[in-house]
Amino acid sequence: MLVTAIIPAFNEAHNIGAVLKTLSASSLINEIVVVSDGSEDDTVSIASAYEAVKVIELLGNRGKGGAVKAGLDNSGGDIILVLDADLIGLKEEHINALLHPVTSGSTKMTTGLFEKGRTVTDLAQKVAPFLSGQRALKRELLENISDIDLSRFGIEVALQLYVEEHAVENKLVQLPLLSHVMKEEKLGFWKGILARVKMYWEIICYVTNTEIEKKVV
Repeated sequence: MLVTAIIPAFNEAHNIGAVLKTLSASSLINEIVVVSDGSEDDTVSIASAYEAVKVIELLGNRGKGGAVKAGLDNSGGDIILVLDADLIGLKEEHINALLHPVTSGSTKMTTGLFEKGRTVTDLAQKVAPFLSGQRALKRELLENISDIDLSRFGIEVALQLYVEEHAVENKLVQLPLLSHVMKEEKLGFWKGILARVKMYWEIICYVTNTEIEKKVV
């Protein structure tokens, strides 16, 4: 049973190195795939410096859903670990906590929740845990979502809707002292706010379109 880590990344040169260092040291990971989603910084060169990392460079920005689909198409793992490229404090125990319930066969998907990392990010995941970007899951779950490449930031919602519709167990896993860099910190306050609004808009659009398609069918 092979485990592939897929890391979607858009302009994450300042953050991705720490994530890849931890992943590269994990004995549970067989394959690491970084998908640069139209990055304009040094994301590709930094990721390429890690010998064990396969880098897929998308020339245009496809959104997180498109990046994950590209990673899926260029990997062979039976179990997929999806992590954000901007995590702060990623440790091997976080990887183990996400993967073990899936590799042991006790569940088909885990969703990681920040705990005691940073107040703002902890609170955001308590309010909307289904939006967490840290997941381990059977490859088949991603492959069964036909429009995952079109979901952009709606990928987490797409997964949540799928597991609810098909009664797939999704185990919530606490990830102590883990957090991530907020958009407002990366881009500046106003640009970060606009990026956050865009993210939520893409999520709303995906959910709305999905509900419309269900009614049509």
